[in-house]
Amino acid sequence: MPLIDKFGRQITDLRISVTDRCNFRCVYCRSARPEHHMPSDDLLSWDEHERLVKILVAMGIRKVRVTGGEPLVRAGVEDFIARLKALGVRDLSMTTNGHLLAERCDRLVAAGMDRINISLDSLDREKFERVTRTKAFDQVIAGIDAAQASRLRPVKINAVLVRGLNDDEVEAFAAFARDRNLIMRFIEFMPLDADRAWTRDMVVTGAEVHRRISERWPLVPVVHERSETARKYRFADGRGEIGLISPVSQPFCGFCSRIRLTADGKLRTCLFSKEDHDLKSLLRGGATDREIGDEILSIVSEKEKGHRINEPGFMPPSRTMVSIGG
Repeated sequence: MPLIDKFGRQITDLRISVTDRCNFRCVYCRSARPEHHMPSDDLLSWDEHERLVKILVAMGIRKVRVTGGEPLVRAGVEDFIARLKALGVRDLSMTTNGHLLAERCDRLVAAGMDRINISLDSLDREKFERVTRTKAFDQVIAGIDAAQASRLRPVKINAVLVRGLNDDEVEAFAAFARDRNLIMRFIEFMPLDADRAWTRDMVVTGAEVHRRISERWPLVPVVHERSETARKYRFADGRGEIGLISPVSQPFCGFCSRIRLTADGKLRTCLFSKEDHDLKSLLRGGATDREIGDEILSIVSEKEKGHRINEPGFMPPSRTMVSIGG
C-alpha cells in the first residue's frame, strides 16, 4: 500500500541517518564530543536498517539518501549501500563531509551508489579549519575531485550560508561550480543548530544568492520535479549549475515527499517534527513486517502540513540536525 498522507502527498523519499558520530568538530555542532553520542546499543544495526528499508520500498519508497553524522565513519557502510541497491532502491545517494571520500569513492560506486552530496561551508582554508576544527581541507577537495571523476558526477556541493560567517563567499562558490562543472547548492540557515543561536537575520535568502550570482553570470532556470527541494539554474555561458534551497524564505512543504529515519530507529515525518515515532521497539519486540508497515502507514497519514518556521510561536524541534540526520 503506498505511503500517502492526509494532504494527498505521496511519500517516495527516505533519508536514513546511520550514525550520530562525525570526524569533524564543527563549532555549531556537538557530534564529535563523545558525551553527546548515543549509546551504541541504541543505534540500529545494519540488518535492522535494511529490514525497514525493505518494508518501505514495498510501500513506494524510490529514493534513499544515507546521512549521519558522517556516514563514512561507520564501518560497513559500503556493504550497506550494496544491500540497499539489491532491495530495488532506484535512486541511492549519500551526504558526506568528504573527508574520507577520496579513498572510499571507488568502493561506493562499485556498491551501486548513484549520487553524492558533499558538505562544504567555506572555500577559504583558514575559515574552513576554524569552523570544522580540522586540517582536512585538502582531503575534502580531493574527495570532491575523486567523485567528480567518477560515475557520481556531477557532484553536488552543499553550503549552508550564515550571515557574518560565509555569506561573502557566494560568488566564489559559484565560480567553483563553473570551474569544476559541478552543482553548487546554497541552503538557507535553519533553526537546527546545536547552540540554538539561530536568528532570522542570520539567514541569507535564496533570492539574495540568485541576485548576486546573476549580476555576474546570467542564469537559466532548469526544470525540476515539484517535490525537489532545490530550485535549479545553469550558467547561460558555460558549465556548472546552482541550486537554491530556501526552506525559510520560500517553503516547499506543499509538495514534500520525504520522511526521515534516525540512527536510533525513530521515524520523523518532518525535519521540524515536534515528536518522533519509535520503530526500534517494534523491530526488537518481535513485530511482523506487516505490523511495522501498518504503523508506518498510520504515522505517515498524520504528516505535518508544513514546518511552521514562519508562523507565530514557532519552536524548533528538540533534536538538532546531527541527531536527526542531514
